[in-house]
Amino acid sequence: MADAALPMGEPTSVQSEAVGPAPPTASRAGIATKFFYGFGSIAFGVKDNGFQTILLLFYNQVVGLPAAMVGAAILLALAVDAVMDPIVGQISDNLRTPWGRRHPFMYASALPLGLSYLLLWNPPHASQGVQFVYLVVVAIIVRTFISFYEAPSSALAPELTTDYRERTSLLGYRVFFAWFGGLSMSFLAFTVLLRPDETHPVGQLNPAGYAHYGMVAGAVMAVTILISALGTHSRIKTFTVPPQRRIGLGGIIKEMGASLSNRSFVMLLLSSLFSSTATGLAFSMNLYFYTYLWALSAGQISVFAVASLVAAALATALAAAMSGRDKRRSAIVLFIAGMGLASAPQILRLLGWFPVNGSPVLFPLLLAFNTVGLSPMIAASILGSSMIADVVEDSQVRTGRRSEGLFFAVNSFVQKAVSGLGIFMSSAILTLVHFPAKAGAGGGAPVDPAIVRNLALIYLPVMMGLYLISMAWLSGYRITRQTHEANLEQLARAKEAGAGD
Repeated sequence: MADAALPMGEPTSVQSEAVGPAPPTASRAGIATKFFYGFGSIAFGVKDNGFQTILLLFYNQVVGLPAAMVGAAILLALAVDAVMDPIVGQISDNLRTPWGRRHPFMYASALPLGLSYLLLWNPPHASQGVQFVYLVVVAIIVRTFISFYEAPSSALAPELTTDYRERTSLLGYRVFFAWFGGLSMSFLAFTVLLRPDETHPVGQLNPAGYAHYGMVAGAVMAVTILISALGTHSRIKTFTVPPQRRIGLGGIIKEMGASLSNRSFVMLLLSSLFSSTATGLAFSMNLYFYTYLWALSAGQISVFAVASLVAAALATALAAAMSGRDKRRSAIVLFIAGMGLASAPQILRLLGWFPVNGSPVLFPLLLAFNTVGLSPMIAASILGSSMIADVVEDSQVRTGRRSEGLFFAVNSFVQKAVSGLGIFMSSAILTLVHFPAKAGAGGGAPVDPAIVRNLALIYLPVMMGLYLISMAWLSGYRITRQTHEANLEQLARAKEAGAGD
């Protein structure tokens, strides 16, 4: 069954070359391992939540930079990611040090990431041109150092266990802690840091709290990375040691191309690109809808962080329960359910069938839809990460190399496209509907309800279209539980044959 998914003309490793280093022995990762492996993703969650939810609002509505310039700045930083992430992954796949392939990157990223994130929320009081350049440069630095941590760290999963179902549980911890980090920081921001005052009656439009947010968030990111790296350090001795070899730039590019051409990975990558962009668009626009469509206060918005954390916990259990079946089909079903439930409030409001602002049932209904709709979406993303782990052995059977660092690095780039392409699309939609900068801030005029309605009318079909395209690509993923087990058996036979020689 492993050979059935091969593209035409691609030889198996049995036909072309040795299978290479054997995968780690299948075993169940203990609670402590799962905890420390997942704990470090708090840093990614804090960074991603900041980029998704408040970065556009901060630079557009607080700093005063036009939305189109903010989107362009993030898109430029994203272009650098497209080059940086695969390089980090490829280098970490072949690195030989006493601290293994991944941990040197993890340790090196902690402090620079925390400091650069602090700088992001303290732009200079200067012209728009200077602020634009500042945002581009600092965003690139932040994204580079998150790549140094996230790609090597997430690539530990295939070596911690090769079990088809256990991988979903392990990556469930990682996704949960990413949501925990982002949502906890969001809750802290909206309840403690972004407070209203006499000049700024809307807390999220008050510039005073963002410098404190950057300081706290940066410290949390640095500390959680170090704890995760130290907590998984003892497992280094069990990880794969790459063969010592000399290879030129041309050979490196050829190997990267061979690994990344895996059919199932390409399908999964394209699916993730569209779903991640849709998710980034949703997160970027949510704060606009909370503020201008539903007229919620900062305190009310903070409660959504708690509700979303509940959704993440439910999603972890849901993904684990469904991982024993076909991961691809389960993910598609979950995406459809989540998309319908999450978009229901805006659709019903446009139809005039949802409670008016100020109604006592409005806020509870929004919380309910958020929790129930978000849970299957998060569960689908957990299954997506688990499917990437299964690609590792499928690729090894074909190429003779373990390239988990490269695969997870490219996936990390796609996840960061959430805040890059998502913010860019959000800024384009805001520009299209002529959404004013600094709307309602400091006693400014409120936004015309027609503009808010137009915002929803454009946002909803774009978001749904992206998710539908994502599911279409996901249908091309071909690794099943049976395929994965066949790949493991083939690698085990190759190992035995090598030992016999």
